[in-house]
Amino acid sequence: MSSRKATEAVGQEKPEHHPNTSGYYLDRYHDDGDGKTAADGQTILIPQPTEDPNDPLNWPPRKKNLILLIITYLAFLPDFGSALGAHNLVGNLFCLGTGSLFTVFLSAYFGRLPILFLWQLMALGTGIWCAAAQSFPSFLGARIVVGFFAIAAQAGGLMWIDDMFFFHERPRKINTWSGGIIISPYLGPFVAAFVVWRGSWRWCYWIYSILSAVGLVLILLIDETYYDRSLPREEQPVWKSRVRRLLGLERHPQGSFLRSVSRPFVAICKVPVALITVYYFLNFAWIIGVNVTISTWLTSFYGFSPKSLGLFYFSGITGSILGEVLGHWAHDSIGNFYSRRHGGRIDSEARLIMCYPAGVLMVVGLLILGFALQYHWHWAYLAVFGAMQITGINFATTAINAYLLDSYPEGSGEVGAWIVVGRTLGGFMATFIEIPWVTGSDAAKVLGVQTGITAAAMLIPLFLQVFGKRVRQFQGPMRFPDMSKSA
Repeated sequence: MSSRKATEAVGQEKPEHHPNTSGYYLDRYHDDGDGKTAADGQTILIPQPTEDPNDPLNWPPRKKNLILLIITYLAFLPDFGSALGAHNLVGNLFCLGTGSLFTVFLSAYFGRLPILFLWQLMALGTGIWCAAAQSFPSFLGARIVVGFFAIAAQAGGLMWIDDMFFFHERPRKINTWSGGIIISPYLGPFVAAFVVWRGSWRWCYWIYSILSAVGLVLILLIDETYYDRSLPREEQPVWKSRVRRLLGLERHPQGSFLRSVSRPFVAICKVPVALITVYYFLNFAWIIGVNVTISTWLTSFYGFSPKSLGLFYFSGITGSILGEVLGHWAHDSIGNFYSRRHGGRIDSEARLIMCYPAGVLMVVGLLILGFALQYHWHWAYLAVFGAMQITGINFATTAINAYLLDSYPEGSGEVGAWIVVGRTLGGFMATFIEIPWVTGSDAAKVLGVQTGITAAAMLIPLFLQVFGKRVRQFQGPMRFPDMSKSA
């Protein structure tokens, strides 16, 4: 198959050439001679950009990378609430998952930019509400509501990346964005521990509100990235005002509202999407469980002060950064290795190879953490092997996002939202069971069970690597009801 056909597949113009039934070819050697390439003259651009300067694929790299960094910043805004007790985290986690689905289907109808702006405005307002709450019910209500709106950049990040970047650029861009997501649960408690140690807990939420206000200002630098590639250039909307695009008054027509609402449900009916959601649920539950209960472990077993506890969270930040740095080249290296061994073709399933080293890191990290807690080993064991677990989840996060984006580019927002649902449901479950489970039984036994679950979860990427392509061929691409145009 020529690269031209692979290019058409990503543009969704010819379903028979969709990557569900064919791989991606990136080397000029496989091109038929008239496809556009990157600056190196060899790497084929997938999808092929149009001649329209308003096409986000044609935007200067500086503009695209600035938008990516802003989306990453918004995704990484620290959640200080997790450092202040699990009682205020449960409802927040539930709404993070629900809000992710609303984010993507409303973005599919109104556009990426207006939903991001409105959600960030509401996150700022509810952050102020958290800080100023005069009663616990009021504070708890604010924590629940802020979860619904604070999720926009995490749930919608894949949409923005898919809109702006070419296939060969996406793994590194996903790695940057997902690194912000993974570091967030550790940076928040790291800062909050020092805030509570030296002052009022309210300042946790005032700081969050200040950072949210900065994010709201940064959104003013962003432009709408959705571009309907099924329309010829002469039929594309003529942009008049960024303010109108920010408010959703100027946008690409994207079909009926019913069609937009149905998109997440169509996505979860695809077997690979459902299995990856379960995979992330089974892995991220213990990331959140360890993070939520770590203050209890360290204060009870090791007598850590609030200051020492805050410093300990730096180990999680280190693990996140390590996963980000190593992943920056590892994901591309694996893709290039796979391509060389398969005649220049990259199948979506190649992205899942990184799930194996990720699984090993998480399994070893959890297992040693259990023994360290059971036998009261030096706290350095908790720091090192906790960071190892976090590095592993960082690898896995980039791998599964890249896999589903490669498999279903027509549903970039929807697959990203379901990954968020898997993550938040795992955290939702872990906040209920982790502390009673660990304190009511041997830590080594409890974390040993979690280690077994993590190891068993590795069977999911294995299944998808063996049967995933055939499953995708059988089910075909995502087809949304009332769809007169591809989106």
